[in-house]
Parts: sequence; structure tokens; C-alpha cells
Amino acid sequence: MIAPRLLVVVAHPDDETFGCGSVLLHAAARGATTAVCCATRGEEGEPAPGSGITSERLAEVRERELRQAATAMGVDEVELLAFRDSGMGGQPRDGALLSVPLDAVARAVGDVIERTRPHVVVTLDAADGHRDHARIRDATLAAVERCTWQVQRVYLQCLPRSLLRRWAAHMRFQQPDSPYLDVDGAGLGTPDALVTTVIDVAAHLQGRRAAIALHASQTSPFASLPEDLVRDFLATDHLQRVVPPSAGGERETDLFAGIALDRDSEEAAGRL
Repeated sequence: MIAPRLLVVVAHPDDETFGCGSVLLHAAARGATTAVCCATRGEEGEPAPGSGITSERLAEVRERELRQAATAMGVDEVELLAFRDSGMGGQPRDGALLSVPLDAVARAVGDVIERTRPHVVVTLDAADGHRDHARIRDATLAAVERCTWQVQRVYLQCLPRSLLRRWAAHMRFQQPDSPYLDVDGAGLGTPDALVTTVIDVAAHLQGRRAAIALHASQTSPFASLPEDLVRDFLATDHLQRVVPPSAGGERETDLFAGIALDRDSEEAAGRL
């Protein structure tokens, strides 16, 4: 029997868990084959305070954490691309995701798509403002468009703006100087009206927390939040379906409902 196949494409180690962990856990529980494609080793990140990890060792550690978290979430395969982390600002180094032509990044992602032949692809919507997240989003969409293997659905993992407003209201008391507190002014978060797919993943909350803890080199974005807000971030997944574009109406509650698993050869895909 053919199982549905999911590919999650992200920019850095921990994006697969902090951003898309419940999608992966939900898919594995549904019997899907899952894969993660990560563009960088996250070498420009900041080690968590007290972790004892040096910047020189960060890439090595983050790659290990990526693979450990993926295993914990039932991921069948991890593909790590050869691009460098661009960092949060400034001039990115040679070989960084932002320094490499978009076409080259799309080709690298496309090679993974051709080999893994996913029915569904999920990537980041970059509504958090991170430039590498936007780059991998654009590269993934370009790769899907040009691949000979026809992906049936593509989703962007979203952070609803209404939820980020609640996050900002809480953080004003802890980090009043943060540049991210003006959610609307900064254009952060996905407008709620664009969310096409809402999945109840509360059953996977414990597994998601365990996978997050495996990224010990990084400070979890949920670490200082009250429990009710953590649950709202982690117990429900919000996505925007972009391929094929949603026609509106009732929101989806399943990534795989109606997927044609019998369209499982390059010859068949070429006829669609």
C-alpha cells in the first residue's frame, strides 16, 4: 500500500521543530513517510546562554540536534544542503543562502523533491521577518513549479497575526525594547484571513515539547511564555495552501485528504 509522502523544507536546524514539528508528528501518526530538507547548519545562530557551546562548534551541534529531533518526531529522512546561514542582518558571507542565486537554491531543493517525490510539501511562510526563511520559501515554490515530479499540494506554515499580537502583548513586559513588538507595523504574522488550513495537533503536544528540548543549543521561542499561550502556538497548526490555491470556503483540517496516492510514478505525474 502506498503511503502519503510529506517533505518539509526549512532554512535552519530547529525550524523543522520550532516551526513545523506538529506537522511532522501529525503526518507520521497518519502513516505518512516524512522527510526534512534543511538548507543550512545554522552556524550564524547564537548559542543559548549557559549551554557552554562555542560559536566554532555551533554548526556541528545544531546539525546533531536537527537529526536527533527529526528521529524523535518519526522523520524518515533528513537532507542537509550545503548553504551557509545568512544571519539576521548585515552582509551575508559567500555561500550563504542569500548570497547564492535563487535559481541555485531552487535547483538544490528541486533535486530533493525529484528524489523523495512528495505528495505534499510544507515550507515556512517567513511571516516572522527572517530573511533566510523568505529565501527558502521562494526557492521551494520555484522548485515545485519546475520539477518533473508533480507535487499535489504545497502549504506555507503560518504564524497567525492575531496570535502574534497576543505574543507581543505578553512580551511588552519582558522585552519592552524588542523591535518585534509592533506586529502590525512590522507586517509580522500571516493575516488570519489567509489561513486556509487549521489542524488540531494537541495529541502531539508532548512529542513536540520533547523535540524542542533536543535543540538545547538554542533558546526556545516558547520558553518564557505562559502555558495557555504556549498551547495556542503548539496545539493547533495554521497553514496557507498555495498549490493549488485555495478557493475559499471552509478551512481544511487535514493535509492529506483527497491526495491521489495512485499517481505515484513520473509517467503518471507527467499526464496530470
